Formats: sequence, C-alpha cells, structure tokens
Amino acid sequence: MAFPQCIGSVPYLNAVPLTDGIEDDCLFLPPSALAERLAAGTLDVVLVSVTEALLRPGFRIVDGVAIGSDGPVYSVFLAHREPLESIRTVHLDPASCTSVNLLRILLAGRGLHPEYRPLESYDRGSMPDNVLLIGNPAIEFARGPRDHRILDLGEEWRRQTGLPFVYAVWAVRESAATPALARDLRAAKDRGVARIPFHVEHRTEFDREFRQAYLGGHIRYDLGPAEKAGLERFRRELEHHTGRPTWEPGYF
Repeated sequence: MAFPQCIGSVPYLNAVPLTDGIEDDCLFLPPSALAERLAAGTLDVVLVSVTEALLRPGFRIVDGVAIGSDGPVYSVFLAHREPLESIRTVHLDPASCTSVNLLRILLAGRGLHPEYRPLESYDRGSMPDNVLLIGNPAIEFARGPRDHRILDLGEEWRRQTGLPFVYAVWAVRESAATPALARDLRAAKDRGVARIPFHVEHRTEFDREFRQAYLGGHIRYDLGPAEKAGLERFRRELEHHTGRPTWEPGYF
C-alpha cells in the first residue's frame, strides 16, 4: 500500500486503528492544525473533525470509516465544578473543532448558553471551573485527581438524540478522491480494528485495562447507516446553531 500524497491524522490513541500500517505516510497534528492544513491545500487527505468536512465545500468523505461513539466516549467531555444549570463561562480546549460545536448544541438542548473562552493551559492546578477537553489530555485529566464532575459529550448526545456521534472522518479533496485511495484507507481500518488486541497489549498510552475499554468499547470505527443518521442530525443542528451553511456529505 503506497499513498501518492502525505496524509494527516491526529496523535491520539483513538486514531491508532485507522492508521495501522500507514504511519510512515502520516503527518500527526492536533485536529485544529489539520483543519488549517486542509483549508490551505497543503494536505489532500486528512482525518479531520467532522465539522470541517461539513462546513467546507470541495471535499468527499471515505465511506465506512470514522471515529465515533454510541454512548460514552470518555475522551470528549465538559469538566465542570459548577452545577450545569449555573454555568456562565466555559473554557475551550484549543485543539477542538467538532467538540466545541457539539458542546454548544448539547448545552443549548438543556437551555444553556454560556460564554466561551479559550483554554490557556492544561495545567491541572490552574484548570478553570468549567472546561471542554478532548483527546489524550482529556483522558489524562479524567484519570487523575480532580474535583470536577464530567459531562461526557458522547453519552449526552446519545441521551438527547438516540443516535451515535461521529467525531472525525477521512476528508479528501475532490481531486484526490479515487476508489483506490478509499479502498486503501478502508483496508487500513479493517486491519487496525482486527489488531486492536495487539494495540491493547503493546501500546504504551495509559494502562492495559483502559486501552481495552477505550479501543475495544468506547470508540467505534464504522460509518454505516446509524452513524450517517447521527452525522446528518449533527449537520442540521450545526447549521441551526451557527447560522452557517453546511454541505451534505459526499461519500466515496
């Protein structure tokens, strides 16, 4: 398997099964940095926050592959000291894209419309009262000592909609969207999912018990009818809450 161009992915444990065997072809960056590269045209193939694929024209989505959840996701959450109904300000992880919009939608579903500010530091000792965290930093925070309560956004989305949520997809510039590329990315996913037991045993992030629960349960890698229904619901909610036009996904 050889890719004609460099592809972008995230440096998080949840993406490991999607880049199994193609790591040498990948540039690993946080979601917001990948979105910038995709918009600038310096990358044609990116495992990107799904919001970017919905808000930007000119991209297609590889069918059958995603990072999603159907319930608690564990690595995308609002950590809050204050009761939810009392929250007036939320600080946002600068790496997040889709998670910011998901949080806005879910809090609006509870009748809440706080002010949003950027998070300046991951330092546990100076963590704000209410903060959105994602990815490995979120996992590290949740597993450590804290006095914050956790609102898991995957669980809350499932509670409010009854649907799975899709956090990231392979977005491909139209000119690069070939059947061979889609086939190779689906093959990497199939191989990586089949090798989850290997990754559970041999990865070094966190501990084995957590890797098993996370890779083997919290995270889902399919993009089938239920996931597409969840993605379409998010697309409509995104348009409603941001006032920006969205683009219906084109799968290939």
